[in-house]
Amino acid sequence: MKPKIHPEYYTDAKIICACGNTFTTGSIKKVLKVELCSKCHPFYTGEQRVVDTLGRVERFKRRYKLEG
Repeated sequence: MKPKIHPEYYTDAKIICACGNTFTTGSIKKVLKVELCSKCHPFYTGEQRVVDTLGRVERFKRRYKLEG
């Protein structure tokens, strides 16, 4: 590998979820903030929940005039 062209790799990078869960992993960034993790993601928790990204669900409901 060529010297001085690769980013620094942190083996103790801190991941912070919107639900409050924190854990460490390896990354090129020291701190990462995420919206979903394995503690709050509907697939892993088993609960039925709509994860809205940028208001897409509301836009869909307004467009097709759905109740909900």
